[in-house]
Amino acid sequence: MAPARRSAAAEQEEPQEVQEEELVKLQFKEPITWRPGKAIPIDQLLKRLDRLSKELGEMDQELTDIDSLNKIAKDVASHQLLSHKDKGVRAYTACCIVDILRLCAPDAPFTPSQLKDIFNLTVNGIMPALFDPSNPYNNQHKYVLRSFAEIKSIVLLLDVEGAETLLLNLFSTIFDGVSKAKSASGEQVAKDVEFSMLELLGVLVDDAASLPAQVIDVIMAQFLRAAAPGVGNRHDHLPLDDNQATLLLKEEPEAYQMAKNLCLSFPEKMARFVSQYFSDVIVDATSFIARPNGHRDDDDEDNDGPSGPSESDLKELKKAHTLIREVWKAAPMILQNVVPQVDAELSADNVHLRQLATETLGDMISGIGAAGPPPPPTLDPTAYPPLRLEDDDRTEVPIVNILTTPLCAISFSQTHSATFQSFLSRKNDKAAAIRAAWTSAAGYILSTSAGGIGLSREDETDLVQGLGEKLSDNDEKVRLAAVKAIESFKFQDVIMKLAPNGGIGKEGSVLSTLADRCRDRKPAVRVAAMSILGRLWAVATGELLAGNEVVTAALGGVPTRILNVFYANDLELNVLLDRVIYEFLVPLAYPPQKKGPKNASSNGNGSSQSASAPAFDPDAIRAERILLLVRSLDQQAKKAFFAMQARQPQFANVLNTYLKQCDQYNGGVMDDQAERKTANLHKSVLYIAKFLPDDGKSKVDLLRFAKVNDRRNYNLIKYVIGPEHDFKTVHKALKELIKRIQASKDPGILDTLLPILYRSGCIMFNRSHLSTIMEYSKSDKDGMGAVAHEILNEISQRNPELFKSHIGQLCKDLVDQAPTATGENDPIVVETLKACSTYARKYPKDVPMSREFIQTMISYALYGQPTRAAKYAVNIMMAKKDDDTSMVNATDLLQRTMKGWTYGGKHFLNKLAAVSQLELLAPKVTQDAEDRILNMTVQQILLQVRREASDRDPDWVDDSDMDEECQAKCLALKTLANRLRSMKDIKDAKEKAKPVWKLFKTLITKDGELCKTADTPKHHRSRLRLLAAQLLLKLCTQKHFDDLLSPEDFNKLAFTTQDAVQEVRHGFIRKLQKYLADSKLRSRYYTIAFLTAFEPNSEFKMRVETWIRSRARHFQDQNQPVLEATLARLLSILAHHPDYSAVLDELTDHARYLIYYVSLVATESNLGLIYKYAERVKQTQDALDPQSDAHQVLSDLAQAVIRKWQEKRNWVFSAYPEKVGLPLGLYTALQSHSEAQGIAEKNFLPEGIDEKLDDVLRALDRKKKRKSVDDGRAAHHPPSKKTRVQAATREPKQPKAARPSNLAHSKKSSGATPKVKKAPPSKPKKTRQSSPDVTDANRRRSGRSRKSNTYIERDSSEDDEEMLDGVAEWEYVSKSGSGDEDEKEDGGKDEHAPPDDSDKEAVPTEEEDEETEEKEEEAPAPTRRGGRAAPKPAMKAKALPARSKRNGKAAAAREEEEESELSEPKSDVEDEADPPAAEKVKEDDDEGDLSTPPVSSPPPAPSPAKAAANGRNARITATTAGGGGTKRQPKAVAKGKAAVGRATRGRGKKALSAETVKADDMDEDED
Repeated sequence: MAPARRSAAAEQEEPQEVQEEELVKLQFKEPITWRPGKAIPIDQLLKRLDRLSKELGEMDQELTDIDSLNKIAKDVASHQLLSHKDKGVRAYTACCIVDILRLCAPDAPFTPSQLKDIFNLTVNGIMPALFDPSNPYNNQHKYVLRSFAEIKSIVLLLDVEGAETLLLNLFSTIFDGVSKAKSASGEQVAKDVEFSMLELLGVLVDDAASLPAQVIDVIMAQFLRAAAPGVGNRHDHLPLDDNQATLLLKEEPEAYQMAKNLCLSFPEKMARFVSQYFSDVIVDATSFIARPNGHRDDDDEDNDGPSGPSESDLKELKKAHTLIREVWKAAPMILQNVVPQVDAELSADNVHLRQLATETLGDMISGIGAAGPPPPPTLDPTAYPPLRLEDDDRTEVPIVNILTTPLCAISFSQTHSATFQSFLSRKNDKAAAIRAAWTSAAGYILSTSAGGIGLSREDETDLVQGLGEKLSDNDEKVRLAAVKAIESFKFQDVIMKLAPNGGIGKEGSVLSTLADRCRDRKPAVRVAAMSILGRLWAVATGELLAGNEVVTAALGGVPTRILNVFYANDLELNVLLDRVIYEFLVPLAYPPQKKGPKNASSNGNGSSQSASAPAFDPDAIRAERILLLVRSLDQQAKKAFFAMQARQPQFANVLNTYLKQCDQYNGGVMDDQAERKTANLHKSVLYIAKFLPDDGKSKVDLLRFAKVNDRRNYNLIKYVIGPEHDFKTVHKALKELIKRIQASKDPGILDTLLPILYRSGCIMFNRSHLSTIMEYSKSDKDGMGAVAHEILNEISQRNPELFKSHIGQLCKDLVDQAPTATGENDPIVVETLKACSTYARKYPKDVPMSREFIQTMISYALYGQPTRAAKYAVNIMMAKKDDDTSMVNATDLLQRTMKGWTYGGKHFLNKLAAVSQLELLAPKVTQDAEDRILNMTVQQILLQVRREASDRDPDWVDDSDMDEECQAKCLALKTLANRLRSMKDIKDAKEKAKPVWKLFKTLITKDGELCKTADTPKHHRSRLRLLAAQLLLKLCTQKHFDDLLSPEDFNKLAFTTQDAVQEVRHGFIRKLQKYLADSKLRSRYYTIAFLTAFEPNSEFKMRVETWIRSRARHFQDQNQPVLEATLARLLSILAHHPDYSAVLDELTDHARYLIYYVSLVATESNLGLIYKYAERVKQTQDALDPQSDAHQVLSDLAQAVIRKWQEKRNWVFSAYPEKVGLPLGLYTALQSHSEAQGIAEKNFLPEGIDEKLDDVLRALDRKKKRKSVDDGRAAHHPPSKKTRVQAATREPKQPKAARPSNLAHSKKSSGATPKVKKAPPSKPKKTRQSSPDVTDANRRRSGRSRKSNTYIERDSSEDDEEMLDGVAEWEYVSKSGSGDEDEKEDGGKDEHAPPDDSDKEAVPTEEEDEETEEKEEEAPAPTRRGGRAAPKPAMKAKALPARSKRNGKAAAAREEEEESELSEPKSDVEDEADPPAAEKVKEDDDEGDLSTPPVSSPPPAPSPAKAAANGRNARITATTAGGGGTKRQPKAVAKGKAAVGRATRGRGKKALSAETVKADDMDEDED
């Protein structure tokens, strides 16, 4: 029975049930105390105390005479025993005391002073001794402990004087003692002792009305034993160090468990104690809540108001909130009064408090304690077999630390619903730090399922949507936190929790927004996003291969989104993309070796694989992953992927050259030609460095690598890049090289070398993978046959060397599946045929041209399906050009084709396709049948209409849906074009081209109609228009055909860009981009690209804009103002646009073209040159329509637009000081000086144009403000940050002295407005604002009230005057032709495919350099007055490309001669002076161009006499082909019926978009 402090009345009322005579008295009579100086020997005293203790222990409380204990009670409580020096005496004394307390309960026969001494002995002596099990009196100590706990006599401690100190010491002693793993002697403390101590403390807590604050502090401090070292610091959700002793515990520390059990056993009292404890810490913080931001300042000492929290304040606050997290995890019910206090902090003005409260509540809801979050799940991209959803336990991280395991005993959202809603509202906090904290918390809440307790569907939906919104936040920290939050999800969590919100293909979903972050403008965000996406897709490959629809919808599009970043043309992104591909999507270490196919986890816990080892083929497994990757890509991403693989041979060539130069450099020790060898090494280093983001570090690293001169490293690199090595060799070499570099003195070299090795190594397309890919192409296993054929075709084109060991098998497969007159082949075989065709063109000698194989090719030509099989078969047959056997085979094929060749006959299309290809490859063979071929193609096919037109006919059908007549007409047009391309006699070719030229122009201008007696179906006409335009472009890649294209014809061809049918527009633009990027067309064709200003398809328009910007950057790097010179042609084509009118509204629409042009081309450095071209056009006469002043009106309009744009961008204008040339075919000189003076002084613009332009630009800005930084960004986030970021990147920060803009002919005061001169950016490569998007509904129709302008077509021969002698030489397609292959087979790049360097030599040879110099001798540089080289632009422009030294004098002399011939005193016109393009430099749309321009030097200046003679004369400079003008979407001319023009030729009224599109912007999806 526990002792109690009872009243006297209560004691008297208790009945006396036991008679005194029946009670047992204490029999012990020996003395245990002594007089001073006569102490009892210790051994006797111990024996006496032992006997006393045993007798007292055997006595029963109910049968004991209490009075007989009075004397002994007084003796044992004496100071002599309680303070005895012998610990045995003290131990036995304590045993006697606890028995007396038991027997005398509820009254204690001790005075208050004695009780104080007793508890001093207990707390300071007995309790510490309990933690030493080796103590000889340990049993006595344990007896004392059990008695205090069971009898509850410990409660008397609460009444003694100084109880607070004793309580504090007691709690501290017990907690500190049990927290030690072992005692000093090395023995473990018994569990019964810990249990008794817990019971003892529980008695005190239960009986105490209140506990001292220090005691509560001690109890709460035990929860912090779960925290990581440095508990005051926020754990930041980082993985904890498992080497720390505290974290290695498999269970909670004993002191932690003891404090936890106290809280769970007495929740009400502990809740009251804890509430007061946290109030002292948290509520006191309100003294600085009024200070919203930050810390106490020294200067604020005199302020009477509240100040911000100090560092110590924050430290205590963080400690308290860390404690709240752990207490909630251990005993949530005691925090019922504390949670409202934390909730109040969410509304505090102080950012620190709000952030701390947000983090705390997030961890509480997630069940995360002071030890921090659990380690992120392992998503191993190299694991094999791949993870399946039912095997999700493989991703579980082994529990090595119970303290980091999330756990919630109760649901926070249900218990504290108001606080939970307040927490959810913090996602929109104005402070980015708080939004980031909320985002991290939301991720953990979802990934831990609220600490395992679960979430309601509504709460989970809110959190998922909030997480998706934060992925598009305008602050970098928030977006990064959102990406990191998703890293805490297991694979199953991603599928079960995030995927229901929408897969990666659903715009606005969490996964789609995460994919958008791959193009984030901040490196940290895009690295994290691409890494997690790559790992998720790699882990999901098992389900993707199994066809799991849910996983496919969620993650199937990940490779597409990752590969699309390639189109950003950002060097840093390209390096990141390489790493993601080769470290996550298809890791080099995949599949891991020596692991069984089953039960082999990502952690390497694999079982014996003796039974399954024979089936384990690493090369086949890896090839399967590659096939799955390619199958997961959409068309654009696939082009990017193939382009990345296509550059491998070029990069390998570059790296091989670098290694040779390193070898010659010999670490800097050279015997001879040291300067030349060193210079060559530096050239290679500079060339390689331009493909890496940090070119400075790259140069240093590459030079260091060369100085080390490690021959073993050189050999290892050769193993990596050699196509003859299998993947195992490549991988081992790469691993060894990485280890060697990491162990070297300069391990940082690896950062530079590794991206180059990824790009140049035979890693993805390796000879080891080909056999598996070929097997898939035949078996179509898992539906990957088409993908396998596509890869084989790509390899055959880009890296055919890999096929050398497999070409025999390819040919055998073709023979086995050959068609016959009665049996068709499998349509998928045509891809193998195409791959073999491409390989045969590059390695004709390797193809086995046996009789059986030739007959097989003839069978494919005559009977192969689809029809294009005939084309590939003929290519293979004719691979050996000018070979007698090939001619014989061609003759045989032609004879078989001509036999019974009638329209509609059996296999008619095959025969027509074969004839078309024979016209190109064997013109001598088809010469005798020319009349019959022309009769068939023109009279019987093109001029006939066999299918009646209907109003229900579609505008366009896919290739697979084309009927036979449409296919026949397309093949007929190709036959006519091939016939011209194969002609070697230029004069004969020009003569025979005239009727074909006329036919093509008719198709373009007559809406695809040729027949005069019947209407052609609409989808036929669309196909014919597109094909005619594309074939014209193809023919114009040859100079003599390009000369036939007059300016009028050029304009009509350009109008195809604005065709009513989207497929026609896009197909034409893609073909144009392909030829321009390959430098196969003159630069005047760039003008056509600017006619996309009103393109209604915003996605396609954005790709075109990206391509134009890329070309602009390319020309800037080459110091060639090509696109600047196109303005002259743009004004011309707009002046002759069918929609042109001088009416105010019409001019406003025309201004949109100019804004589109300026937004894509103009930079602060070239604005003066663009303005010069615009100004120069006004000083001329229109050569196409001398009576028209439209070009002068547009010149004024262009100048006004440039002025407005300069003001809008806040650029400093610097006028271009030199003269510029204009194309003669478009402009002529004015008749007199007076006429020129009058035109210069006249303003051709109508009143109100300035206001209209302002309205257009304001509308552009409004659209920019409406459009968020990312498509998925929440509406409440302002887009202003994006604008500020762009302004910061494009404009220098340090202003110079202000000076006024000096734009000529400024109509407003804006021209004199002083502008702040800013330091020019280092490279004018920043992207500009996006041009407007126009919907179909807003596109203007051509059938307006006014009549469309027309102009007379002139003879093509007049175009000869457009180009004068001495123009730059351009690269044209070989006259002999090389096979009319598809886009890739033509050797060029896809229309708007990513940069492709497959046809470029990485380092030119000496022969190529000589050839380049010879061409440069024929191409004079732009000249200026006095015959000197054209000057540099006034601002930042680099020197124009110059000729080589040895050609300089001859070229300069030729320039002087031309100058004297062309200088006319009355001539006031200059022909355009485009710079000559370096012949060996492909004008590619990627900065990663592998071609090396020839080294050249500036030409010598002409003599002063010559300069003086020509100084005052206006000249006409020989034009280059780079100034093509662009036009707007023309209105269709009415054709008798209601004007149903090409809708896309009308101009849209929609306002221009002001969205800023940057190559590295977070919301960009460029191509």
